[in-house]
Amino acid sequence: MDPSAPLLFFDSGVGGLSVLAPTRELLPNAPIVYAADSAGFPYGKRSEAEIASRVPALLGRLVERFHPRLAVIACNTASTIALDHVRSALDLPVVGTVPAIKPAAEMSKTRVIGVLGTEATVRQPYVDDLAARFAADCTLIRHGSPELVELAEAKLGGENIAVDAVRVAVRPMFDAPNGEKIDTVVLACTHFPLLADELRAALPDVAYVDGGPGIARRIAYLTREQPWPAEHRPGVAVFTSAARRPLDSALARFGLNEILIL
Repeated sequence: MDPSAPLLFFDSGVGGLSVLAPTRELLPNAPIVYAADSAGFPYGKRSEAEIASRVPALLGRLVERFHPRLAVIACNTASTIALDHVRSALDLPVVGTVPAIKPAAEMSKTRVIGVLGTEATVRQPYVDDLAARFAADCTLIRHGSPELVELAEAKLGGENIAVDAVRVAVRPMFDAPNGEKIDTVVLACTHFPLLADELRAALPDVAYVDGGPGIARRIAYLTREQPWPAEHRPGVAVFTSAARRPLDSALARFGLNEILIL
């Protein structure tokens, strides 16, 4: 393994940074390529057929260009729809992102769990399977919120996000039957941990759980015997469209100092 071979993170936007951050903590010298499909954003409003064909094609181009040691689909929507397609298409390890329903079920006292994601993610049979396997005695209340995705992107772009805007975006989940009993919320979109402070301020009486730390541990495990550069190197951020928010300073906080357009 070439020590300079990077980890490739892929998302429709900036949500995957919530997976990159805990990975950086475990593997501080890992070379990073972070790819955002800004031309296809947001995935939550696209058809499943489009995502299933678009994601493997884009990842194929990225792998050909950057020769990563491992790819991370740091997007719940893309993972629940296209993960198997990507693994069939690529000859390297691929780590997906799935809703953290198992740890949420272990935490919940009321046995009523909110699953907060994109419209595409919350309706996937994959979520049904996770619920049946790990939360069979729980009631799951699902809510797709494209508004929160946009708010997360805006926050990273430097905008101040009103707590009331976040509260309005998630309120339908708590207004659903039994919604008042929710004590644990699964952040089933990698964008949403970027709004952790606003979510806790809007609804402080619930616990929030996301899959980022667990995915980071999985990446560290899969690369545990591989060599890394002796020193930290600046990472690369790749966008599929030049039409993006002014994210340079925000990306730099995540160690991404070079920006390219695919």
